[in-house]
Amino acid sequence: MQKKFQHYITAIVMILVAAGCQKMDRPELGNYPVDANPPTGPLKFYAAFDGTTSNPLMNAVDSIKATFPSDNPFTGGAGIAGNGVTGVNQKFIKYPSFNTWAASKSISVSVWFKQNGQTKNNNGTNGPAYIYSIKAVDGFHWSGAVSFLFLEGDNTACAVKSQFVCPGTDNWFTWEGGQSIAGLCNNQWHHMVLTYDATTSSAKLYIDGVQNPNVRTWGGHGALNLATDKISEYRVGAGPSNNFASDDWLACSFKGSIDQLRMYSTALTGSEIQALFANKR
Repeated sequence: MQKKFQHYITAIVMILVAAGCQKMDRPELGNYPVDANPPTGPLKFYAAFDGTTSNPLMNAVDSIKATFPSDNPFTGGAGIAGNGVTGVNQKFIKYPSFNTWAASKSISVSVWFKQNGQTKNNNGTNGPAYIYSIKAVDGFHWSGAVSFLFLEGDNTACAVKSQFVCPGTDNWFTWEGGQSIAGLCNNQWHHMVLTYDATTSSAKLYIDGVQNPNVRTWGGHGALNLATDKISEYRVGAGPSNNFASDDWLACSFKGSIDQLRMYSTALTGSEIQALFANKR
């Protein structure tokens, strides 16, 4: 009886902690539930970074399944709404998983970020600023990753680059070169959403609620089908490499600020993305 009572108390504490860290006024996204996304719903992972406790793990808890990071060395501070986190050189937030997101056929990654000028590697020269990376087991892929998303550039021209690795194949979706984006690194908060739609095998990029005109395709690839059995670690704010003391572009860490990281198992529509941006959520 005593053990059963202890289990009840533990469950209640976990629920209260998750609720305390969750932003309670998410925007309405069509028929999506406002605050109670069920385990089978499209929002698979949501780190609001809103906690104000002395425990950094509680401050970065995922609100969907109360998934706590195993490490959070980032500093807290003002976000786009409530609190956010600011990156620390050669460090990253590590999660045991992004719940079931990596097994999705279609995906959306939504994040608010603030970057001041040129993105830099860990030695202080030019390099990427990673939003997230999913590290692969040793020897699986040349990049050491199953997936990642990063910014690279300055306020005049900033590229957005992503990679997805499936069994036997991989693909990049990038907006770079002459299609790089101006104004992203002006030390102001910006909203970015990357979507991949399995029905059209296409990726779209949205900045501050507006779709970039350049749509990327993965010739008939269909369902994303990431190599989930090759995943070894989930990171926010750094690439998949452990060569942190070098200028390795795969080891770069995010030096700016991040808020409200959402990962969906569906390609959000333009109106849903506009709602996230307009409501600062």
